[in-house]
Amino acid sequence: MKNLNNKGQALVEYLLIIAVISVIVVSVVKLLGGYLQDSMTKSSCNLVGKVYVEGEHPGEGTCVDN
Repeated sequence: MKNLNNKGQALVEYLLIIAVISVIVVSVVKLLGGYLQDSMTKSSCNLVGKVYVEGEHPGEGTCVDN
């Protein structure tokens, strides 16, 4: 019976670690999401031969024809 409790405790600890890591990842993506979106938009504009126009806020950039 004692071994069963230790396994349950380890499982809870792993779940807590995964929860903390996922909260950190979501926070970082939320903070840097607009910048990541802008960098992807810049790359895709170059690939299709269009010009990247920066938006007012991060993540609002668009591609326009030459």
